[in-house]
Amino acid sequence: MKREKNKVPAGGTVNTVKKQKPIQSEKAVNPVQSVQAKPNKADNKKSLKIRFLGGVGEIGKNMTALEYGKDIIIIDAGLTFPSENMPGVDLVIPDVTYLAQNKNKIRGIVITHGHEDHIGSLPYILKELSAPIYGTKLSLTLIENKLKEQKINDAVLNCIKPRSVVKLGCFTVEFINVNHSIAGAVALSVTTPVGVVFHSGDFKIDYTPVAGETMDLTRIAEIGKKGVLLLMAESTNVELEGFTMSESVVKDTLEHVFGDNADKRLIIATFASNVHRLQQILDLAVKYKRKVAFSGRSMINIAEAAEKIGELKIPANLIVDVEKTGSFKDGQIVIVSTGTQGEPMSALTRMASGEFNKVKIGNNDTVVISASVIPGNEKMIYGVINNLYRLGAEVIYESLEPIHVSGHALRGELRTLHSLVKPKFFIPVHGEYRHLKKHARLAEEMGMRPTNIMIAEIGDTVETDGKNIKFGEKIPAGSRFVDGVGIDGADSFVLRDRIHLSEDGLLVAVVAVEELSARLSSVEIVSKGLVMPESAVAEAKAALSNTLNQIDLRTVRDETELSGIIRRSLRNYIFKATKKNPMIIPIVMVV
Repeated sequence: MKREKNKVPAGGTVNTVKKQKPIQSEKAVNPVQSVQAKPNKADNKKSLKIRFLGGVGEIGKNMTALEYGKDIIIIDAGLTFPSENMPGVDLVIPDVTYLAQNKNKIRGIVITHGHEDHIGSLPYILKELSAPIYGTKLSLTLIENKLKEQKINDAVLNCIKPRSVVKLGCFTVEFINVNHSIAGAVALSVTTPVGVVFHSGDFKIDYTPVAGETMDLTRIAEIGKKGVLLLMAESTNVELEGFTMSESVVKDTLEHVFGDNADKRLIIATFASNVHRLQQILDLAVKYKRKVAFSGRSMINIAEAAEKIGELKIPANLIVDVEKTGSFKDGQIVIVSTGTQGEPMSALTRMASGEFNKVKIGNNDTVVISASVIPGNEKMIYGVINNLYRLGAEVIYESLEPIHVSGHALRGELRTLHSLVKPKFFIPVHGEYRHLKKHARLAEEMGMRPTNIMIAEIGDTVETDGKNIKFGEKIPAGSRFVDGVGIDGADSFVLRDRIHLSEDGLLVAVVAVEELSARLSSVEIVSKGLVMPESAVAEAKAALSNTLNQIDLRTVRDETELSGIIRRSLRNYIFKATKKNPMIIPIVMVV
């Protein structure tokens, strides 16, 4: 992909990484990857369309498109993880049918930060869409690793820093530093032909961050003073009053844990993407003369990526392989692990179940779970905690110590953002419907008219001409399922079959028919995942044999028709006998 020789807009530098070469230093100045498409007079009569492909009515899978005339920009491209009613599914990504149909309009993908729910679908959607990507250094490094895994080598990655400005068609995007639980998080101020759209990304206001700059409230206030047409702000913690604790609180707790467990082995589970938390642990390990071992593939990959770009500073000779920790005294080691949510294959879960041969949990271990429990994961994580206690370990987690702080704004911080931005219109994002509704009420409490607030769902389009706002057309949207290397649509026959099998089981009927006489030779029935006594199996065979013996099989046209007869006969009997409706697979053999 060739670079276009356009001028760098005032306000910042954009560095282009061509074909995923190592990300260049932010000091370098390269041309902006942009498509200049100035709207004509006819375009000015059109409205701005905000199209929601994910991240509303749900937490995760964030993806929003802004469209005006012949230009589209995409904000984030995330994924979510499958629920219990999605057996065998690995990942859930947005349905990008609409974007694929309009891919010639796409001018760029702008990334707010490097969490999975904001970048995770990129390796899959880039197989259908071609667009330059803009993000901070850590975000792009994580994206680069993902693209390499999927063997995508032609993506154009543009490295920006806070207060950088890029021109993408008729849109001008400014990136603004915010605090979050990952380095390199930004909000977006998008100048459109009808006004400014401010997108908060994921944020909190931390006046004493352990690393990096504070949230750029000064710049946000300047943008608000000039006038903001539309605010889209995250809603994750809108149910909680007050302000988020500073990350420095966790530092104090970790210091206390290291000091009180001098002779014990420490195992600390945390989100791999929380580079600032990792840095705190490394610094304390140096202070208390402990070696550090990383455990878990994502932990190792992100630590290496963050060190490569200077976001994580790892002193020489500090890191040891987790397999060699046994050669050190317990008080000389801290193991940093994945598994804060009790994920079945994570390092901590395997340690707790005794299935991790590199680390055996015992009486001299203190395990710290430095994360909050994500709703829905309570059963898994408390199961891990119980197993750790059974093995003799001491466990420190959120309900016992302030060992984790959220990266998402509470109501106090949301009020601050609203008061600085002072938008004309507001759309709450990044939350389940109840979060969006409560965020809308918060905006009303701050004086915004209800008619200026829109609660959108996936597939909705919100239109504004700068004066009014309304719902527009529905677009194809929803979820697609990643299963191994395959991608299936939301209306998936494969998924429906798996759910059917998981709920009702499988029954196979093997019917042998004599070739010359067309008479029934034998019937065999095998069931899997279905509670069916042998007497009921024998009765089902007899019932099917009786049905087939009453039919002149010479009049049956083909095996498909015979298979239908077998299914109908068995389905009625099996439902009466078991109150279940298993998947029935007939096999017809001619002998």
